Order: sequence, then structure tokens, then C-alpha cells
Amino acid sequence: MLYYKTYDHADSTEWVTFIHGAGGSSSIWYKQVKEFKEHFNVLLIDLRGHGKSQEVFERYFSNEYNFENISADVLEVMDHLKIQQSHFVGISLGTILMRTICELAPDRVKSLVMGGAVTRLNVRSKLLVGLGNATKKFVPYMWLYRFFAWIIMPRKRNQESRILFANQAKKLCQKEFVRWFGLTYKLNPLLRYFNENDTKLPTLYVMGDEDYMFLPQVMQLVKNHSTSSLQVVPNCGHVCNVEQPEFFNSTAINFIATNS
Repeated sequence: MLYYKTYDHADSTEWVTFIHGAGGSSSIWYKQVKEFKEHFNVLLIDLRGHGKSQEVFERYFSNEYNFENISADVLEVMDHLKIQQSHFVGISLGTILMRTICELAPDRVKSLVMGGAVTRLNVRSKLLVGLGNATKKFVPYMWLYRFFAWIIMPRKRNQESRILFANQAKKLCQKEFVRWFGLTYKLNPLLRYFNENDTKLPTLYVMGDEDYMFLPQVMQLVKNHSTSSLQVVPNCGHVCNVEQPEFFNSTAINFIATNS
């Protein structure tokens, strides 16, 4: 089973599960835990091959890396802890896993907070994915990771996010990076399906106003999904929970409390 850590609340029965992105770990939520655990029970998870789940990822060598299996890992932890329902908070690729969980087990999801959400790939991101897949087996993965981080988060104020994610990604091995990057082959049809099918679950998108790769697509999506809303974070890039934690925390906590 994946590595996890819980923070139990003395009174609340509400659970909030945090899902990090590719190359990260549950430690990227260090600016959220203190505030969230004052209101809710908190579940932090390291996805397969990441953080402290690196020690158990060998069991997955024969288990295909796809969004369904990786999302099922999260549900396995919830089953183990007897968490019937949870609110979910995610960042970047973690939002795709959350959306997949909505397909696998919609009754387990109370609400979704999607930070830096990836809902559709534009021309530039498709080119990046193509470049990555063409070079991933022979170019050192940290070169690719740093390059992609700079393209997605190019501004000076994004430096903390770039450094944080680079430091986390160093803990991956080349083979694990290749496995995760292989998921991008499945992105286009999956994201198209998600765009065409509304979950009907309360969903809040929290996007930096400088997240030029992904914000326009989210703005279009919320027009078509009846239970979705968008909060744009000023002076902020892709990793909004790190760059503007006070704004992110207050917005997400209020939304979850409203849907509890």
C-alpha cells in the first residue's frame, strides 16, 4: 500500500485527501496542512514511486501504469482507513487522478478543489509532451523535468515552485520518470472525455492568473459544467498552493466547509 499520513480532528467528521502532481510528494502541501487540520481530518498520500512510496513501488512493475490503476491506489488507502467519503484537493496532474476517481467511485467524493488543473492540452503543451516522449529514454530525466518546469513556470516569482518540484523530482529514478511520462500518451482522449462529461459534483478550480498553459482551457470548461466554479489567484503561476498559500487555503477551506 502507498505511504500515507493522517491528521485526525477532534470533532470534525469530514476528510480532506490531498493528491500531489507528477514528480512531487505529499510534502508539497506543507503550506496547507497546518490550516486544514484545524478544520478537517487530513489524509496525505505519496503516489506510487514518489516520496516515501518509492519503497513499495516494485509491486507495481507488473501493474500497468494508467490513471485508473494509480487512482485505485488512492482508494485502497481510503478503504484501509475506512474513509467512506472525502473531499479532494489536488494540484496539476493530481487533478486528473481526482477526476478519474470520480469515474471509478463517484460515491466516495464529496467535493473537488482543483489547483493548477490540467483539463486540456493546448498546442504548446502537446509539443512539450511529444518532445518528452521522443527523448525520455536517453535524455537525463532531470534535464527534461527542469526544462518543463521552466516552460510552465517561467517567471521570477515562480522560482520557489520550480526549486521545490526539482528537489522532489530528484528522488525519482529514470525508469520511474519514464513510466509516469508514459501516461501522457493517454491524456488527450481522457481529457476530452472529462470535458464532455460533467461529474455533477461540487468542483472548484483554483488557477493562477499567470498559468498561461492551462487557465484558458479551465475558463472554457466551467462555462459548460453546471457544478463547477473558478477562482483566479492574482500574481500567481501554475503551483498556486505554494505561490499564494493564504489565498489558496482560505478559498479551498471555505468551499469545502460549504459543501460539508
